[in-house]
Amino acid sequence: MIGTAPAVEAVIGHLRQNRAVPVYRELLSDLETPVSAYLKLAGDGPAFLLESAEPDESVGRYSFVGSDPYMLVAMRDGTATFTFADGGTETVAYRDPLRVVARQLAKINAVSLPELPAFQGGAIGYLGYEAVESFERLPHTRADDVGLPDVQLMFVDTFVMFDNVSRTQKLVTLAHPSDDPQRSYQEALKRLDQLAERLGSRPASLDHGCGAAGPVETNMSKAEFAAMVRQAKEYIAAGDIIQVVLSQRLKRRLAVHPFAVYRHLRQLNPSPYMYFLQLPDMHVCGASPEMLVRVRGSRMRTVPVAGSRWRGKDRASDDRIAEALLEDEKEVAEHVMLVDLARNDLGRVAVGGSVSVTRLLEVDRFSHVMHIVSHVDGSLSPAKSGVDALRSCFPAGTLSGAPKIRAMEIIDELEPTRRGVYGGAVGYFAYSGDLDTAIGIRTMVVRDGIGYVQAGGGIVADSEAEYEFNESMNKAAALLAAIDRAHGASK
Repeated sequence: MIGTAPAVEAVIGHLRQNRAVPVYRELLSDLETPVSAYLKLAGDGPAFLLESAEPDESVGRYSFVGSDPYMLVAMRDGTATFTFADGGTETVAYRDPLRVVARQLAKINAVSLPELPAFQGGAIGYLGYEAVESFERLPHTRADDVGLPDVQLMFVDTFVMFDNVSRTQKLVTLAHPSDDPQRSYQEALKRLDQLAERLGSRPASLDHGCGAAGPVETNMSKAEFAAMVRQAKEYIAAGDIIQVVLSQRLKRRLAVHPFAVYRHLRQLNPSPYMYFLQLPDMHVCGASPEMLVRVRGSRMRTVPVAGSRWRGKDRASDDRIAEALLEDEKEVAEHVMLVDLARNDLGRVAVGGSVSVTRLLEVDRFSHVMHIVSHVDGSLSPAKSGVDALRSCFPAGTLSGAPKIRAMEIIDELEPTRRGVYGGAVGYFAYSGDLDTAIGIRTMVVRDGIGYVQAGGGIVADSEAEYEFNESMNKAAALLAAIDRAHGASK
């Protein structure tokens, strides 16, 4: 053990000013990994693992692992259901799910420690694509055959943070203000002791099933997909839209625990955003390459990703593929259009004149694919908050189209089923107001033993249905391969 911080005097000082404060214990992590920690902590209740991999690297700096949220909220059809750690529940009506989130976060006046990463407690979960119907007047006629909440979040104040650079782990908990600050501090230390004890246990086994995965089934035939593309191109020719993102959904019955699939996915497809969420009656398993929006203090960023190719066999072929990608006029034109859409999204909540493109048309390379990537940054208006920035960007233009509202109307008309997590957001909301969200792509949702994987692409005037169909299957390939490997490993 390296030690516990901050000093007791500093913690007591914050508590006396009615501010919650993170208390953490730092340990060496050369014998522990985020995966092993998750298996020790998760059990059967709500739990999470957030990881990342940077371009050309296998792992990002920080990973977050936790379980046993003090509160869980599920939102659907204007009703938010809160479930508390003691088993109690409460329901409230809502119009805007992000206002519900903001109100709950505002109840905790927490200090942010500069030596810790941005997430020091808050909410972790997903905002489904259909949550946009709370912000915009949109039709909602697609079949709801899976029945997911539009939003589901875990509110956590105790978790484990891995620093993969210093090879340490920090056990973190919030000390909450009370009439007896010294007692609050001692209770925080007790929670850290309990967390350390659980991390000293044996990891749970994933041998929860046997047999082969089921066959791949889709929610539309190849001919139906082609008809959907033709109809979209007619709307484009008529001037309704410039682009629309259309998708198909695949499903397979699983015979293993979903976390077994995640373990293979993180190896097959390391990505900037990797996550596993264990939620009531469902799991979310993903490796998303694309940030939706990140807020750090007053700084905002969104990262359009559009245009992809498989990596080459060696550096020379890799460079040739990247060069050809940037010379593809269709890919570049589509990407620039989405950058403009991202600028407009941030501009609605930014200080005037502060939005800028800080990276434009650069190629980021990951384990199996490369993407055209741009960064759009801005300064958050003092009158706005992080959730306002997310609302303004939601859903991403790269998963809806342009103009965004009309594109979403066409998605509702042409796609047969609700999207759920696909095209929504997965990430965290910190007590400080900071947030970091990925677009819900390259993601599997598991419910009742069935894994659902959705993938699609942007349809423009010269799109070819055969190419778009194959591209959607390529985007689902890593998850389908992870399912196969997980079942092979279970035999």
